[in-house]
Amino acid sequence: MLTIVLSMLAFALVGAISPGPVNIVATGAGANYGFRGALPHVLGATLSYTLIVFLVGAGLNRLLIQFPDFAMILQYAGGAFLLWMAWKIASARPENLQSDKQSEPPRLLEGALCQLLNPKAWLVSASGVSLFVSSQQPAELFLLIFCTVSFAMCLIGVGSWALLGQLISRYLSNPVRQVMFNRVMAALLVASILTIINV
Repeated sequence: MLTIVLSMLAFALVGAISPGPVNIVATGAGANYGFRGALPHVLGATLSYTLIVFLVGAGLNRLLIQFPDFAMILQYAGGAFLLWMAWKIASARPENLQSDKQSEPPRLLEGALCQLLNPKAWLVSASGVSLFVSSQQPAELFLLIFCTVSFAMCLIGVGSWALLGQLISRYLSNPVRQVMFNRVMAALLVASILTIINV
């Protein structure tokens, strides 16, 4: 059992910390609003990912295989939402990044939706469930363990990107650098969307 849990930890951390749409948004939020300002996004994404793992483990994966049109709708809805997030990042004005009270960091719900509509999250969770849950007995116990591990590793993974954003925020004190950074983050977000959906 210990070997399986350690394998779960490694798998979940790699899946959570690898670059992707949620982590790009976390980096931008950390750079623009600090680590504390990015925490609602981090927590929302983590809770949402844990829910995805649970749903996939509870049988939603079989439903998605039976109805591939639903999976495609989810993919394109997720892509559209993430493109809207990219536009928000790219169009942020430098004076809004640190001082303007009207500018707000991503909220918990936006972090949750960002993850819920992220095709990468569904693919990683489906792989993890097939590796660590479906082949084990009792499957319910291993699903609970995998959900717990996924929560912890997602919190660490996405939180690390938000912390990285905060660490580079000093470099972004120049408004020109702020605009450039946001546009690069938005472009990376769009590129990550194109790599995970069928276009």
